[in-house]
Amino acid sequence: MLRCIFLILLLFSSVAIGATGDVRPFVPGSLAKILAAREGKPFILVFWSLDCQYCPTELRMLSRIMDRHHKLDTVLVATDTLNDASQLASLVESYGMSQVEQWVFADSVPERLRSEIDRYWYGEIPRTHFYDQTHQRKIKTGLIEQKFIEEWLTHNVKFNSEDH
Repeated sequence: MLRCIFLILLLFSSVAIGATGDVRPFVPGSLAKILAAREGKPFILVFWSLDCQYCPTELRMLSRIMDRHHKLDTVLVATDTLNDASQLASLVESYGMSQVEQWVFADSVPERLRSEIDRYWYGEIPRTHFYDQTHQRKIKTGLIEQKFIEEWLTHNVKFNSEDH
């Protein structure tokens, strides 16, 4: 009987972990991992938060663009905490971006993470980094216009005819 209860608890805990398992902890060194995984490839890195007023608008817009441009690689990093992982995952899913790689700040000193990302960044969001294939980046703070994203895509991402 005790073994059965243990198995049931284990099952429920694994379901709970699975709900947030798609949100990875962003710690010192995580940016290097993200960059290394995309060596030679352009991508968009979006920093956002549950409390951000403009983030939902930007994430929904990116979702619509990704629906048309399937090769667009986007990574989301929430500046919230690991405790918010399930809420972050649910919100991202509601924006139609559940297939996107997701991270959340997981350091007791978020300034350390921000400094590693960009020593001139003080936490304002949304903050979006557009990396070309050589990983030169353009940084935009605040709500981005769709026209900018479309122009960046034209110059940085090669699409097949079925991707438009």
